Amino acid sequence: MTSPRPDDIAEADRRFRTWMRQNLQRAARHFGLTVTAEPVFGWRDRSIGAPADAPDGRRWLRVVSEQTQWAQGHAWTGNADADAVAGLPKPRLLGVHEWAEGDWRRQRAEVLTLLPGRPCSPTDTAQPGLAPAEEWWARLHDALRSLAATPTGRVSTDQDKVDRRVRAVFGPTVEVRVERWETVHGDLHWANLLDPLGILDWELWGRGPVGTDAATLYCYSLTAPELARQVRARFPVLDTPDGRRALLYVAARLLHRAGLGDHPGLTGPLQGLVKELLI
Repeated sequence: MTSPRPDDIAEADRRFRTWMRQNLQRAARHFGLTVTAEPVFGWRDRSIGAPADAPDGRRWLRVVSEQTQWAQGHAWTGNADADAVAGLPKPRLLGVHEWAEGDWRRQRAEVLTLLPGRPCSPTDTAQPGLAPAEEWWARLHDALRSLAATPTGRVSTDQDKVDRRVRAVFGPTVEVRVERWETVHGDLHWANLLDPLGILDWELWGRGPVGTDAATLYCYSLTAPELARQVRARFPVLDTPDGRRALLYVAARLLHRAGLGDHPGLTGPLQGLVKELLI
C-alpha cells in the first residue's frame, strides 16, 4: 500500500477545515448567533471556535467533532461538568447541541460565556518575551489551589494511564508510582490561559497526580528558558517527589505527542528534563 502524498494530505486537511467551518455556522444558526471573527482550530482540527453575538451579549461558540466511539465519557462532557467548579476565572456553559454525521462521526456544539482577555500565547508553547505580571501569577496560584481542593468523581489521569504513557516512552523499567492525587485542569498550556487571568478548555479536568498542572505549564514553557525558570520557582511542588513524578508523566505525554509531529521545538528541552529527572 502506498503512503498518501503530501499534496493529498494537504487537500484532505483543507476539506476537513471547510467542513468544520460549516459545522460552526450550523451551530450558530441553531443557537441564533452570529459569528463575528475568524474561527480558531483546536488540536488536530478536532474543534473549531469563534466569538459570536447573541441578542443579549457576546458569546464563545465551539464545535468539537469526534468519531462515534470517542464521542462519550468525561472528555466529551468536560466543559459542561466544569460548571460544578465554582469561584474560578473560567467560562460557563450556556447551551449544548449535538448531532450525528451518519454513523461515523458526532458533533457537539457548545455556547459559553466569553471571557475578557487575550490568550497568553497563540500556541500551546510559550512565545519569546512572555512575562505575566505578578498579579496574574498570584491569581493563577489561587485558582489552582482552589481547583485542587474541589471534590469530583471525574478522572483526568489515573495510575494505569501514567504507567502506559511513561513505559511507552521511557521503557518498561521506568516506574512512576503516584502517591498523592488532586483535582487538576489537565491541559494547562499557554493557549488555554488568558491575560487578565482566565482558564479555558476544561475537557480533561478531574483527579490527577499532585503537581500535574504546574508540571504541564513548566514543560510547555521550556521553549522560553527564563519563563521556565520562573514557573519552577513559583511552583515549589515541582522540586518535591510529587512534582518530579508529575514532571516525568507530563514529559512522557508531550514526547509522545512530539513523536506524532506536535510541538517539535519541545523535544530537545523535554529530553534534557528527563535526563535530569532520571539521574
